[in-house]
Formats: sequence, structure tokens, C-alpha cells
Amino acid sequence: MYYPYFRGKQFELISVRDNAPLMAASNFAPIIEPVREALSGLERSIKAVCEANGRAIVIVNPYHGDHRENGAGITDFIREYIDSPSIGAGILLRQDMGIAEAMQLCERHHQHQLNFIHAGFTHGKELAQELGERLTTTRQIFNESHCQKTYRKHFIGSERILLRDGFKRRRNRDYPPVELFSDLNVTFEEEGMNAFGDFSIVGDDYSESGGPAYAVAIHLTFIDPDQDDAMFIYHFVSTSQDTPTDPAGKFAEALDKLIAKLESGNSKLYETDALKELRLLHAKRHFPGLGYLKKISLNHHIETMAQFFS
Repeated sequence: MYYPYFRGKQFELISVRDNAPLMAASNFAPIIEPVREALSGLERSIKAVCEANGRAIVIVNPYHGDHRENGAGITDFIREYIDSPSIGAGILLRQDMGIAEAMQLCERHHQHQLNFIHAGFTHGKELAQELGERLTTTRQIFNESHCQKTYRKHFIGSERILLRDGFKRRRNRDYPPVELFSDLNVTFEEEGMNAFGDFSIVGDDYSESGGPAYAVAIHLTFIDPDQDDAMFIYHFVSTSQDTPTDPAGKFAEALDKLIAKLESGNSKLYETDALKELRLLHAKRHFPGLGYLKKISLNHHIETMAQFFS
């Protein structure tokens, strides 16, 4: 039903691990693009998914990060899960890839459930023809930014998922208080899709590390029943934005704004475990670090989706 896309950075993998039982119970399947050379964090996350009897898709040819030039290590890693129906192989189809390379990856991982992530590929019709009768056994995941409906129609007959980037990345100081995130949670079937996904509160744009934090922002998604259950996102941004110093103080300012919104009684935020953790951090006046803050927001997004579909 829901396919959240994660890049394999530390706190994103921890979020997958933390939420493995919830995602399994909700029939959610995370898509993971490994970007770090060391695969120990990925291994812990995949182990948690399997122990929860959940599902996950591991991209075997990442476009970003340490495995971009050679995905052999990921191929070796995923082969350990050939007998596990939980773990599927993801083939990332970018603009710089030809049909021969795509089919080569397909054959290399034919023992796994095959998932094709379309993100700029220009040979969709030829791929569908090459797959032939196997098409119906594959899962086709379309990054909406790169795949028009005329492209997606070539894969009718397979399981089809639409992936939308609802997070509009800006400098922290430039985020509005609230904006639309996505309505795919209520419209994916109207798009002719079997399921949907997103890039959570991180977005599709990839960077190894952020610049100096002149402002700190807390990003939290919510479902708005007054807007036909579309999903929106709050950006609680610190008041101090002049220098890249004192991230703890800026976090406290952003958190004060969040708590004020919660106490207003009209936030429409689900009371997730992640939100309870933010309340506790506010009570303790504790700053856990920006990476950990991202994990909390990721957890809140997954929990929000799970509550909505429950």
C-alpha cells in the first residue's frame, strides 16, 4: 500500500529499524537506496524487517553515495536473502542507463522479487517488451517527477506504484509555516496505481551533508480531514537565524513553536510516539542533535501514515 523511500544514511536506517514492526503490521514496504560503503546499518535494518515478517526493497545499483560506481557489495549482501520473501531487489532506472544494462541487472537478480524504480529512464516501452510475460510478476515504481502517464501505461499488467516528492527543499529559514505535502494517500487509485510512496520529510534531493544551520526547522506531517484527508507539513522554524551558532538554542525555539501549536488544540497532528518524544525533549529542555531530530520526524511521518490507514 505505502512505499516510503529512504536513503541509507545512519538515522534513516535507524528509522526503518525502529518502525519495522509497525510497517509490517501496516503492510508498508520501505525502499532503501544504500549510500554508505559500510553495510552494517543496512544489515541491522533488514534483519529487523525480516524478524517482523515485513517487506523491504533494497536498490542494488544506487545512483548516490559510495556504491554508485560499483554495486557488487550490495548484490553480495542481498544474495543472503534469496530464500526470504521479505526482501526484494530494486533496480534504479536512470537517464544514463540503457536497456542492455537494465536487463543485465534483471538477470543478475532474477531470483528475487524484481522492483524497477523509474527515475529518468527513456526506454520504458522497450523494457516492457523485453520483460514480456515476466512483466506481470514485477513491481514498477514510478518517480512522478520523471514519469508521465504516457510512460507509465507501458507497464499496465504489473503492480504499479507512484512515488511523489512532497518535500520542497529550501534553506531552513525560508520554509513557510505550513504547506501541502501530498494527496496521493487518497488519490493513488484514481491515478491507476496499486500503491504509492514518497520521500518523507527528507525529499528526493540528495546531499552528503547540510551547510551551516543558520536556522533549525522541525518538519512534521499531518492529515487534514477538512481538506479531503490530504497531507500537509508543518515547518516549525527557529526565530534566531543570523549566525550558524547555538543549534541547541535554535532547536528550543522551534520546539517552543511546536508545543504552542499543540496546546492551541487545532494542530491536527496525530499523537504519535515521535510527538511524545518531542514533548519529553521540550520538558527536559534537551537537544538530541540534528540527525536524531530528523529520525524523530521520519518516525512521526511513518506513524502518521499507519494511523491514517488503520
